[in-house]
Amino acid sequence: MTLPLLGAAIQRRDLDTLRDWIFEPARAIEIQDFVMPDVIAGDPTDLISSYKFALEGHRGPRGIHGPFFGLDLSNPDRDIRAVIQRRLLKGLEIAEALGGSHMVVHSPFTYWHVLNSDNYPGIADQMLNAMTDCLAPVLQRAGEIGCTLMLENIDDTDPSARVRVVQAIDHPQLRVSIDTGHAALAHGRYGAPPVVDYVAQAGALLGHVHLQDADGYADRHWHPGEGTIPWAAVFAALARSEATPRLILEVRDRLERLPATVKALKERGLAC
Repeated sequence: MTLPLLGAAIQRRDLDTLRDWIFEPARAIEIQDFVMPDVIAGDPTDLISSYKFALEGHRGPRGIHGPFFGLDLSNPDRDIRAVIQRRLLKGLEIAEALGGSHMVVHSPFTYWHVLNSDNYPGIADQMLNAMTDCLAPVLQRAGEIGCTLMLENIDDTDPSARVRVVQAIDHPQLRVSIDTGHAALAHGRYGAPPVVDYVAQAGALLGHVHLQDADGYADRHWHPGEGTIPWAAVFAALARSEATPRLILEVRDRLERLPATVKALKERGLAC
């Protein structure tokens, strides 16, 4: 298989630290400064300008992590969905300004929905209808600027839930995202399928992957190799996939060690 060129999730300070490692091979980046409510609701002009200056010469793909705190895409209240739409449209405005071609958004599905599917038989359709309504203007705008929304698993224990939503909405700018650490947490704590099954379930709709290690207990965002995720199996599953997702290392600390982390994966024949 062709070894994947791994990109990185960054904030502004990280770009200066990792500039050469990112720029020379044209790695993908995912900008994550704009997830905070105060940032996305405020005036991001100065931060955008700083990024534009720092990104001169970057030839790799770009994207942003969209806002998510308190933004339930399946919220049944139409008035609240209008606020969520405004926040996501603001995210797309930022993505367009920075040349971003993907924006990560969070899934609303939880273990509660799995446990209570028989008690509330209409909830799946209700959530789908609310998500369809919430995302309609966002996806329209995403299509106009060439940006794809990536629906990331958070508390999901059913790997197919997001896949069914993406299939039902059936929009070219909506794809499935997998966070390996979130999947590992769901597997370890709730008995959800392992990470490789999340990859298999996504199939050709997989557009994006957050690569982070964990221990099956919490959302660690460790460097690959520091937790318990079987990376050889995960990369083999990705190689078998019909899709060619954007692969983003999303670690919380010591980003200056990312080149060493990728070197270790490369030595195992997994990535470059």
